[in-house]
Amino acid sequence: MDSRPALLGGKPIIEGELPPENTIDDAEIAAVTRVLQSGELSGFLASAGDEFFGGKEVRKLEEDFRKRFDVKHAIGLNSATTGLHAALVACGVGAGDQVILPPTTMSATAASVLLAGAVPVFADIDPLTFNIDPASVEARITDRTAAIIAVNLFGQPAELDELRRIADAHRLRLIEDNAQSPAALFDGRWAGTIGDAGVFSLNRNKIVQSGQGGVVVTNDDNIAFRAQLVRNHGEVVLDQMPDKPYEPLVGSNYRLTEPIAAIANIQMGRLEKLTADRVALAEQLTEGLSGIDCLHPPTIHPKATHVYFVYPMRFDSEAAGMPRDLFVKAMTAENLPIYAGYTRPIYLYPVFQHKPDKRVPALFGQPLPDYSAGICPNAERAHSHDLVLTDICRYPLRSEHVELFVQGVEKVLGAAKELVRSAADR
Repeated sequence: MDSRPALLGGKPIIEGELPPENTIDDAEIAAVTRVLQSGELSGFLASAGDEFFGGKEVRKLEEDFRKRFDVKHAIGLNSATTGLHAALVACGVGAGDQVILPPTTMSATAASVLLAGAVPVFADIDPLTFNIDPASVEARITDRTAAIIAVNLFGQPAELDELRRIADAHRLRLIEDNAQSPAALFDGRWAGTIGDAGVFSLNRNKIVQSGQGGVVVTNDDNIAFRAQLVRNHGEVVLDQMPDKPYEPLVGSNYRLTEPIAAIANIQMGRLEKLTADRVALAEQLTEGLSGIDCLHPPTIHPKATHVYFVYPMRFDSEAAGMPRDLFVKAMTAENLPIYAGYTRPIYLYPVFQHKPDKRVPALFGQPLPDYSAGICPNAERAHSHDLVLTDICRYPLRSEHVELFVQGVEKVLGAAKELVRSAADR
């Protein structure tokens, strides 16, 4: 191996690009072909009756989720984003309510709150697990708080027992954004099933995927029915359902098509295998990094399991002898997948930073929380200083790729002084 970093003209650890992630094969092609040949691309109609609940493939997916995750209800939708919105509305969240959530998450988590007409309130994260900090949540509860969204980030559930306790003590709804942690456990229970509702994602970059798609799970009959109404223009069908009480909500078209559901049905059969492969590679990476003081592997809550949607590490610049961003730049030059930080804390996005007359209508006329820089110091520090991520544990990568990643870390850190000098000279 060339010991000179690629950033300084040496030969990269990996020449060319790593193979792309692609879990689609002949089984999905056959399933979609079968649906296309049937001519039934959607089983939904916006009218009361059997077709209000969708087609065969959608219902098969919902049945699989009910059995697999031991829940009473599963509702298939066209994305996890619409699933979050449906879950919030189904839980009774609406105009004037506040919803507490972490700022370290994909923007859709906060957007779903705005879509429900509610106001996001951001609680800080635990600096070790990067999940929402229950103590910060409890400190932000007001008489307008209606719900908490726990994001099970990077593949590990949040501290769901404490969040459940807080929600129950204050009579709040707890919703799990479980897009990144399918098949993870907390205290022996499936992530996504401990809240009043949980939302799973089938987006193209998830562990199992159908391009788009999402599923809401719940054990509450009323939440399930309201989510179905939100999914399928529910306001126009209630008068056709005399056995159902009136629900003051407006639905949309969040319906999942049959070809996408058919792909998801095949993909869900691979969930355990793909998860086991990720966990094995992640455990190998943790072992490989055990002697490297500046990179701390994922901190896993004692009650949780981790499925490693990505592999998060805490970076110690002082121990490394180089800034985090220079380390990431040097690793990238070796053609190794590594990223500095995750998303910018959401409250720093333009929608929250513009003057009141420039904010989205959902925020008009309401007393707003503080969205200034500094409100969640752990989240801000993780993004700007401490957090690095890799997806080296994904399919179809193998043990040898993890070994090369560790070699790359050692190569870059071994040349830290030279890299710092070179950066200073530019």
